[in-house]
Amino acid sequence: MSNAATFDTRTDGAIPVESSLAYSYHRSGTPRVGPQSRVILRERALLGHLILRGGAIVLDEAVREVLGLGLPGQPQGLVVDASGERSIQWLSPDEWLVIVPGGEEFELETRLRERLADAHYAISDVSGGQTLLELSGEAARELLMKSAIYDVHPSHFPVGKGVTTVFAKATAIIRRPSEERWELVIRRSFADYLYRWLLDAGAEYAIGVEK
Repeated sequence: MSNAATFDTRTDGAIPVESSLAYSYHRSGTPRVGPQSRVILRERALLGHLILRGGAIVLDEAVREVLGLGLPGQPQGLVVDASGERSIQWLSPDEWLVIVPGGEEFELETRLRERLADAHYAISDVSGGQTLLELSGEAARELLMKSAIYDVHPSHFPVGKGVTTVFAKATAIIRRPSEERWELVIRRSFADYLYRWLLDAGAEYAIGVEK
C-alpha cells in the first residue's frame, strides 16, 4: 500500500461533470421511448470502473472480503450482485473488470490495496475512460446482430457472459447480465460514434433513449 500513489479521480461536487454521451445528446438528439420502441438505450453514466490484475486465488479472496462478490469461475464469465449495481467480469486469465456505483471506486481500491498488502497485483481506475450502455427491448439482440461480429444467439451467449469484440468497426465489451438486458462497455473516445451508429441501426426498431 505504501508503494502506490492513489488519489480520488472524482472532482469536487461544485464542479459540473458530464457523461460520455452529453455532447451526443445535444448533437444527435434523444429519440423518445414510445409504444413502438422495440429497443431502449440508456447510458449508466459516471460509474466506477476498476481493472484488477493478478493471481486469481489471491484476488478472489480479497474481492470476496471487500466487495462480497467472487471472481467469475469461468473464462468470459460475468457475476452481478443482487442489486444489479456491482459486477465483476473476466477479461483475460489474469484480468478482471469491476464496475460499481459512481463514487465507490476509490474506497474500493483503497480497501483492496490494504487487503492485498504485498501481494503481486495491479489496480487501475479507468472510470473516466469508458462508459456503460444498456440495451433492452425485444429487438435488442437483433440490433447487436447488425453491429457485432460475435455470435449473440442465446445458445452461444447465455446470461452471465461477457466478451470483448469488434462492434461497429470499434472495440466494445458486450455483456448479458439478465435475460432482458444487454450491456455495452465502450471507450469514451468511441462514445459519440457508437451512439450515432446505434441510433441509425436502431431506427427500424423505433429505438428510444432514456436519460
